[in-house]
Amino acid sequence: MASSSSTPAIAGPSAPQWRSFTFFDVDDVKDVDDIAQSPRAIRTLTPPSIITPTSHDSPIPQSLIVSSGTSITILDRHFASERSFRAWETNGRAIALLEAGGLLVGIGEEEGSRWPVLKIWDLTREERRKVNSNAGNAAAAAPAAAANGASSSSSKADGAEKERRPVLVRNVRIQHGQRPHPVSSIAITSNLSHLAIGLGDGTVLLYRHLLQSLTTSPAALTSLPKARVIHESHEPITGLGFREPTLDDPSSPGVSLFIVTTNRVLSAPVSGKGGEARTIDELGCGLGCAIMDWERKEMIIARDEAIYLYGPDGRGACYAYEGPKSSIAIFKHNLIITSPPFYPSASSASATVRHYVSKTAASGDGVTSTDISKVTVFDLQNKLVAYSGTYRDGVRDVFSQWGGIFVYGGNSKITRLSEQSTSAKLDVLYRRNLFTLAISLARSQGIGEAGIADIHRRYGDYLYTKGDFDGAMGQFVKTLGHLQPSYVIRKFLDAQRIHNLTTYLQELHARGLANPDHTTLLLNCYTKTSDRARLDSFIKTEARRSDSGTGDEELPFDLDTAIRVCRQAGFYEHATYLAKKFGRHEEYLRIQIEDAEEVGEALRYVRTLGPEACEANMVRYGRTLLNAEPEATTALLIDLCSGDLGKKRVTTPMLEGKQDGNGPTVPSSGGPAMLSYLGYNRVTGLFTGDTPQAGPSNAASTVPTDKDQQPNGHRSDTRNGTNPDASAVPAQEDGQTYIPPSPRQFFAHFVDHRDLFIRFLESVASNLWDQSVSSSPSSASTAVPNRGIDAPPPIDPVSIDQRAVWNTLLELYLSTTTDSGSNDKTLPPKEPDDVSKAAKEKALGVISSHNIPYDPMHALILCSTFGFTEGMIRLWESMGMYEDILRYWIDQPVDNDASSTSTAPSPSHQVLSHLELYGPTNPHLYPLVLRYLTSSPAILSRHPRELGKILNVIDEERIMPPLAVVQLLSRNGVASVGNVKEWLRGKVEEDKEQVESDKHLVESYRSETSTKKKAIQDLSNVEQPEVFQVTRCAACGGQLDLPSVHFMCKHSYHQR
Repeated sequence: MASSSSTPAIAGPSAPQWRSFTFFDVDDVKDVDDIAQSPRAIRTLTPPSIITPTSHDSPIPQSLIVSSGTSITILDRHFASERSFRAWETNGRAIALLEAGGLLVGIGEEEGSRWPVLKIWDLTREERRKVNSNAGNAAAAAPAAAANGASSSSSKADGAEKERRPVLVRNVRIQHGQRPHPVSSIAITSNLSHLAIGLGDGTVLLYRHLLQSLTTSPAALTSLPKARVIHESHEPITGLGFREPTLDDPSSPGVSLFIVTTNRVLSAPVSGKGGEARTIDELGCGLGCAIMDWERKEMIIARDEAIYLYGPDGRGACYAYEGPKSSIAIFKHNLIITSPPFYPSASSASATVRHYVSKTAASGDGVTSTDISKVTVFDLQNKLVAYSGTYRDGVRDVFSQWGGIFVYGGNSKITRLSEQSTSAKLDVLYRRNLFTLAISLARSQGIGEAGIADIHRRYGDYLYTKGDFDGAMGQFVKTLGHLQPSYVIRKFLDAQRIHNLTTYLQELHARGLANPDHTTLLLNCYTKTSDRARLDSFIKTEARRSDSGTGDEELPFDLDTAIRVCRQAGFYEHATYLAKKFGRHEEYLRIQIEDAEEVGEALRYVRTLGPEACEANMVRYGRTLLNAEPEATTALLIDLCSGDLGKKRVTTPMLEGKQDGNGPTVPSSGGPAMLSYLGYNRVTGLFTGDTPQAGPSNAASTVPTDKDQQPNGHRSDTRNGTNPDASAVPAQEDGQTYIPPSPRQFFAHFVDHRDLFIRFLESVASNLWDQSVSSSPSSASTAVPNRGIDAPPPIDPVSIDQRAVWNTLLELYLSTTTDSGSNDKTLPPKEPDDVSKAAKEKALGVISSHNIPYDPMHALILCSTFGFTEGMIRLWESMGMYEDILRYWIDQPVDNDASSTSTAPSPSHQVLSHLELYGPTNPHLYPLVLRYLTSSPAILSRHPRELGKILNVIDEERIMPPLAVVQLLSRNGVASVGNVKEWLRGKVEEDKEQVESDKHLVESYRSETSTKKKAIQDLSNVEQPEVFQVTRCAACGGQLDLPSVHFMCKHSYHQR
């Protein structure tokens, strides 16, 4: 009963605030073999019986543990017996069962014992033993056989069967005081560390370190920690529950025990040294009406007037529900209340009871002679009744397992209550237009924000159809971020609710979810009303609010769209205000260049910006500015990339005179196609593995966004940024105040401006890295390579920029040698020969320099493309590719060699001179030159002495065997015997001397072999005696005395 007070005759109604629904589907559980009846294992139970489900973290599969009579049976999800064993002695029965961590704790009564018996079984282990089915325990085996569906005749035929009995680890008596008292309640922690037992006389016994005792003394059946009395009173104990701390909250208190009596609720600490139990409420409850909610960490108590929740600090929430209550249970976040049997009446205040009476009367069963029990499932989180049903013949037990609720009726039937899905519940609430309750239910079920937003959308649609546009807009605003704004906008455009639409769009902008179309629509809403003041207020007020903030606050509207719409509508004042205010320099420059055509003013504005803002805008508008103001733009780029921006005063030149009034003079685009470096830099890593994006100003190659900028238009790390509105140029400063950007991002601007491009690259290399081309490059060849062809490409941004600059400069120099004319009409003309000569000297100076970090492979490709022989040879020398140099001169036509009248050395002389230079350190070059000399009679006739020199070097260094030399010389008819007569005579004489030497060696080897064979023959003849005349020991060198050991190898040793 819920309390000790008298209960009314009928079940009381639920309080008005509890809405009633049917969120559970009801079906009867049938036997797997006979679907017309309830499960056999349940029908054959003999009262009194106790049913307990396994815990959710149990190591064994989810199942039911049923105690009936003297046996305990474990049932699977089909209510079929998995195993059954005898648990109690003759006429014994269970009082309480509890499973945790694979251990089954049972308290029962046995014949011959005045005290309750505590038994603990380990369900994870089995004890195999034979039991005689015809012995005195046949009475205990019969229920188990019936539960298993086995006939008595089959058990007798087996004679003896094996019982799957779990290992019994403890069997002790619960003794306290002089008189025995019944056990009324039991509780155990999830980690099996504490066990609490409540007695009918008001005593609570606590066993600490239970699991430790079971593991340290596994064979001691009667060994348990000494029980500690933590509470004594004259009030019977009606409920116990442990409150355990959570792992994710280390500050939570330790384990505490709730103690419920008929008149009080107490809390006692059990961790550490423990403490005395303190009363937290003066209200108790009856037996079975107190249960611990493991999820809430609260004790739930049901009394006739209400339901109370208790925490460690006292009473918590209270839910009014009047009526008698016989027991309660927990299923997830639901509370299950069972009423005691009562007589149903058509005048009952409960709609469930009235429905039952009317249904029974219509069927003609008669209700006057049968009591019923009522089962109600409460959703405590959402304050609603999820299920309410009546059961004829009463309810014996209610338990939850396998994701459902099971009601064990008095007629031995099992009814399953299956909770409906969340979507099914929400559909019920949608049909009844209970959207507020649907939102609460969805949140308690863990539905995401997208699902909650969908409910708000349905609620808004409902209010919209009812004509409550303001309320509907309030719901639609809560869907921001999940619902497409076009869905709401379309509704309120059709309804002509402009003020509601404006509210929605303003909220959309305030949350940063607006796109350019929404900004356009909002501004159009302002302009449609012809309210210029409201437009000014929206733009300038929001701008001032953002400017007066901390700097991290974003604008509530899309700035680009606002500027674009203002420009399209002719509000240039607003457009320029926004562009200047929020540092949108690209927009400001677009207006100045495209609309006002004030290129000079735009260039001066760019110079007044900070380095980062200047860099970003020069990336965008550098080509346009360069075409209009080439000199001033080049000077600005040089200052920017050299780190000198802001250090010296630069005056922007006056705009050039316009031709025919059509605009500024634009240089012609008839320059040569020499800018392949653009493709080279785009296809990164093609030759060197460079990574253009890895420069120090990688982020600056992209226009900074509002998030990266402060309200004045500069990013927060800009140290020398100035106000664009300032009229004066910054004064002289010493040293760099910013990291110069990568010059690579400005290469594309200099198309059709080759001379300016060369000036830009040379100035940046000189000012930033102190690198320049030598005016008089060294022409001396060297045999020591100074550039590795296999050297890895640079990975630091500075080295990558340096390599890109010098690679580009080298290409520009080489392109100038083939096209001596300048493509910059703004520069003074030069003589073609002077330009070509100067360009060649600079190109050779770049290649010859040991300090300029160009890419040798790229330079080699450029020299080969432009036919720059001197550069190719110099590159081959620097990379140690001496064979390529020789092959180059070898491949030159022989006719040019014979008929050349110039003072330059002939190709054959070049081959021999380079062989003399590189040969000592590269012997493999001699066979190549030998083949070249003997490839043509003209070449051999011009250098007859060199043939003998090369042959002598090959012999001295043993580069080739003589036979290979003869084969090489005889491959054609160029070299005659007369050319190599002396060399052949020497080789023949050397061979003769070698033959004579080999003959003498053969004779000596034969003589020595004969001597060895005779010695071996003498040693192997056992009949011929061997005389040992050794007088000294071979090991110690002392005088040899007897006894001694002699070996056939003429060694003798002491035998000791």
